Amino acid sequence: MKYDETHRYMSECAAEAARVARGVPAARLNEPTHCPDWDVRALVNHWVLYTSHGLEHRARRKQLPEELVARDFTADPAWADAYAVQLDRAVAAWADPAVWEGEVDLGGGALPADELAAMIVKEMAVHGWDVAVATGRRFRVSEGAARLVLDVVERHGDLYRQYDGFADPVPVPDDAPTFARALAASGRDPRQGAAAEADH
Repeated sequence: MKYDETHRYMSECAAEAARVARGVPAARLNEPTHCPDWDVRALVNHWVLYTSHGLEHRARRKQLPEELVARDFTADPAWADAYAVQLDRAVAAWADPAVWEGEVDLGGGALPADELAAMIVKEMAVHGWDVAVATGRRFRVSEGAARLVLDVVERHGDLYRQYDGFADPVPVPDDAPTFARALAASGRDPRQGAAAEADH
């Protein structure tokens, strides 16, 4: 996939992530999620850290500072608005074609920049779906973005499972929608999302 396509899907998923974030009620931050051992607050903090701050830092070839890694973003009542601003900064950092060239040092290994960007878009969408389902919402992606997420999940699923990022794949029909197949391949049950309440 060309970098401009990936960047378009990055921008799309960032906008949807910001929309879902703004709909997370403060009263539900301490509720459990379908992610083992993570309540909504822990899930949101992971999502915000890696898909906005991490995304920008990877573009700038910088490591995340410990202060950010340890921060409880949800302690700020306006965290969702701050997340939206940071997502815009991160997406803008990847607008330069030169950023997509070469590799990104992950502090123990390196990945091609375009591959890492696609993996973070996957995180944005999949964890966005996690947050949406945990709070009775839906996370919507275009067919193109869904194909990108499915491609990343299928190519790197074993790696994610090795680090407990994915559970075992969930069976779905062969004709299931692309995003549902991506979620199922990552160990999530897409029927949970189908059962989420429609947005108001």
